[in-house]
Amino acid sequence: MKKVIPAANPDAYVAALAGWQRSFVEALRAAVLEAVPVLEERIKWTHLVYFSNGPVLLIRAEEERVLFGFWRGKRLLHIEPRMTGGGKYELRTLELREGTPLDRATVLELVRAAAALNESVGNPTTLA
Repeated sequence: MKKVIPAANPDAYVAALAGWQRSFVEALRAAVLEAVPVLEERIKWTHLVYFSNGPVLLIRAEEERVLFGFWRGKRLLHIEPRMTGGGKYELRTLELREGTPLDRATVLELVRAAAALNESVGNPTTLA
């Protein structure tokens, strides 16, 4: 397995991508920042992570897919039932592959709901 060198910043992360992955990540990133402009965008664990009272969501580009994940995703399945996963916290991710349909309105609703949960319930990483 090749070692991943973290991008210096979110813009560099996106700039290093190509093809459909770059298009998906650019669209997700724009929608995330539109939905909740106060989210803090950082490179953490080698991918894009968005924070507000703890981690809210992630965008991770991989060779064959892009993951769009939410720390409280288990509570967001009524918005996007295709999210899967388990384990620590309530993390759920939506696996996007080339051509996967994803409505922009759904992305906006997910991001707003996820940020609101962190606001009302607290940092998901301190409650586990």
